[in-house]
Amino acid sequence: MSAVRNRAVAKGWRSGFEERVAEELTVAGVAYSYESLVLEYTMPAKARKYTPDFVITTASGKVIVVETKGLWTVADRQKMVQVVQQNPDVDLRFVFQNPNNKIAKGSKTTYGIWCQKNLGVPYAVKSIPTEWLLE
Repeated sequence: MSAVRNRAVAKGWRSGFEERVAEELTVAGVAYSYESLVLEYTMPAKARKYTPDFVITTASGKVIVVETKGLWTVADRQKMVQVVQQNPDVDLRFVFQNPNNKIAKGSKTTYGIWCQKNLGVPYAVKSIPTEWLLE
């Protein structure tokens, strides 16, 4: 950190530049306040793409989308919430290697419980159920 910035920060500024501008305003007799207003904003959404593991046509011709998961990270779960919400016409289902895995160390919530609670979609254990294929 430069000496100018250090001095400015010690006086409550975030930079020497801010301090200099404030001094100019003071000399000019301009009333001002510093960091007194907070404005809320939302970052615009970035379009993303999701490629499911399997797209299956069942015996009746119905299309189901199956995602297989061994490890299900926080980022993956957050992504799936968006995918499900933004694609309500897609019949998405999960097959977990182990639906009893906890979502985090020390958590009581399992992959299966989280899937039901947050996504409301069916899941299976280790393989795609024959019932799904025969729908």
